Amino acid sequence: MSALQIVATVIVLALTAVAVALFVRTVARYVQVFRLGQPAPGRTDEPGQRTTNLIREFLGHTRMAKIPRVAVAHWFVMISFGLLFITLLRAYGQLFNPDFAFPWLSHFVPYEWAVEVIAWLSFAGILTLMVIRQAKHPRAQGRSSRFFGSTFWQAYFVELVIVGVVICVLLLRGLEYALGRAHGDPAASGLHFPLTAWYGQWLTGHSVSALGSAIVVVAALKLIISMVWMLTIARTPTMGIAWHRFLAFFNIWLKRHPEGGTSLGPLQPIHVGGEPVDFENIEELDEDAALGVGKVEDFTWKGLLDFTTCTECGRCQSQCPAWNTEKPLSPKLLVMGLRDHAHAKAPWLLATEEQRAAAEQDGDGGRPGPNLTNDPSLATAKAASERALVGETAYGDDPLAAYNPAGGDAVIDPDVLWSCTTCGACVEQCPVDIEHVDEIVDLRRYQVLIESAFPSELGGLFKNLENKANPWGMSARARLDWAKDLPFEVKVLGADVESAEEIDYLFWVGCAGAFEDRAKKTTRAVAELLHTAGVSFAVLGDGESCNGDPARRAGNEFLFQMLAQQNVEVLGEAKVTKIVVTCAHCFNTLKNEYPQVGGHYEVVHHTQLLNRLVREKRLVPVARPEEADTTGAASTGELVTYHDPCYLGRHNGVYSPPRELIGALPGVQLKEMERSGNRSFCCGAGGARMWMEEKLGTRINNNRTAEAVATGADRIAIGCPFCRVMLSDGLTEQQSNGQAREEVEVVDVANMLLAAVRRGDGQQDLDSAPEPAPEPEPTN
Repeated sequence: MSALQIVATVIVLALTAVAVALFVRTVARYVQVFRLGQPAPGRTDEPGQRTTNLIREFLGHTRMAKIPRVAVAHWFVMISFGLLFITLLRAYGQLFNPDFAFPWLSHFVPYEWAVEVIAWLSFAGILTLMVIRQAKHPRAQGRSSRFFGSTFWQAYFVELVIVGVVICVLLLRGLEYALGRAHGDPAASGLHFPLTAWYGQWLTGHSVSALGSAIVVVAALKLIISMVWMLTIARTPTMGIAWHRFLAFFNIWLKRHPEGGTSLGPLQPIHVGGEPVDFENIEELDEDAALGVGKVEDFTWKGLLDFTTCTECGRCQSQCPAWNTEKPLSPKLLVMGLRDHAHAKAPWLLATEEQRAAAEQDGDGGRPGPNLTNDPSLATAKAASERALVGETAYGDDPLAAYNPAGGDAVIDPDVLWSCTTCGACVEQCPVDIEHVDEIVDLRRYQVLIESAFPSELGGLFKNLENKANPWGMSARARLDWAKDLPFEVKVLGADVESAEEIDYLFWVGCAGAFEDRAKKTTRAVAELLHTAGVSFAVLGDGESCNGDPARRAGNEFLFQMLAQQNVEVLGEAKVTKIVVTCAHCFNTLKNEYPQVGGHYEVVHHTQLLNRLVREKRLVPVARPEEADTTGAASTGELVTYHDPCYLGRHNGVYSPPRELIGALPGVQLKEMERSGNRSFCCGAGGARMWMEEKLGTRINNNRTAEAVATGADRIAIGCPFCRVMLSDGLTEQQSNGQAREEVEVVDVANMLLAAVRRGDGQQDLDSAPEPAPEPEPTN
């Protein structure tokens, strides 16, 4: 070995030993930190499905594909990390012998082609990602940048490491070609070096010694860059932009749904010790049991893994309705804050009682004693352990100041928690399957059930739900007022119909459908359409109570359980098995959450059922908008845009039936908003925000309404009464400001269908009916 080789080898091997040791120590510390979290049951079932989904998400980049250009660039960078790792191993051998090669593999033509193609495409990919980061930098876009609040030095470091390593790989390939030519090796040809021989040819005039020394230098540089990267991330366990390369595999495999569905739809019950809390026997819980999350260690281990896996890409932030209307909530910043706080506090939680006692010794007049001073990590951890997880931060106009993982009296400001609409856009967008909504609601639960700290408006909501079983505090006797003056009888289950076995569907009217004037029009329209189609149905009347969605999303799990169990008992006594609903929140709760309390039903949204009836020609739309009978609950227009309710679309994957219904209406054209489908923008009512005053930033419903109005549509179609209320209020404001035409209306899809199936005499015309909508793909 030459002196150069000896020096390079000593430096690289010493650096490797330190880097690997620190890396292994950090991995071990991760395991300890995650074990601090609470049990998360059901995360390892169906291992085959989980593995299949992991491979699909990894190789197919299915979660990244929502931004195609980024997905393509990232795919090649990601693949290069695994494929080019073999070249890293070869570089160690090249320190000792520049001609080193792995038998069979290094000169295997398909492998050589793969290395060079992936290296060049990875180089192009990382440059693309760097350009995108700069183009969307906060200095140009302010808080509208998805990178606002991200840790830029970490991103730049990772990007430059990748650039440096890929350049070294390509340089080594050129040098290997030139050295092979100098040796007269027949493998030194364009067949083996398809994309590097062209510049390797420039080096062929140098001596074997010079080329060998160059290979040693470049191989050493490549290894040093790699080991510096490993050292840096080992010393920075909160560096999600680097650690997600490893942790994302675990986070995806351990997601809630083994088959790969997003962690939306049902909220999970409160768990203590891995078991759901039985609120009927809550007095049996230990005094120290946490209802919700009051300390970072109250999160499950999966929650702690979520936080640590965050890449800070900001996709969640870019889609969040709260962040896009100048509120302090950013799902990304929340996760980052919880991650940093968890890892700052972990040393204190992991310390022994003796270590804590020594650290707490007071040396002089209230100042830290020598034991605390000599262990800065424990000193920092002790300070972190004394800070409230949720509390006032006095963030003012700086949203970043609402998150204080490293200082201040509290980690997260309450405004962050209560700005959330639980729309699920963050979960839908996250490429590493972080479960933001569950974690936000768990924080709310502790604030409501333990601290009694929640927005004042929710006090009225909880009182109305508890005393009147509906959010408006209306008398149960008024639940059938919507049916007055209908030309047919609406049967009541238990009075007119003894058992649900005698009817096709129970029509779950919902609180909004029974009490809110605008939503009553949808209820009447659906009832008339079902009657016209010959579908037998009945309602519960004053036997129906709120399904409990607003209570649960607001964090009052106890109240939700009370309402849900009451409804399940009523439905069970009536032998209900099939339910049709008009409210997306009722749909989600009855379908996905009532099974948690023993209620198992076939639940369909009214747009799904009506679409099926149209396909079966039991309802036949015949009237064009200019011919339609729009008396009563009917309303229609020639140009329509459709707003996807979050709890129908993102949470339950129902996108096609409402659009197919609109497509079946004669003379009606659908014009989509830019943010539609799984990228639909929230109306602002979810997460119990319907009953909270919007005091921060601009109004979410105004943002969405402006987008709908901009399409030029005559009707803004919806499939949820909450959306109808919010968008109607937004439209009224737009019209009062002269920003929307007076004839524009917000209507339910059912109102439009009703107008189309009517003729002047109110009967549907079966002779001139158009062909029904095509059979849709199955939806959840």
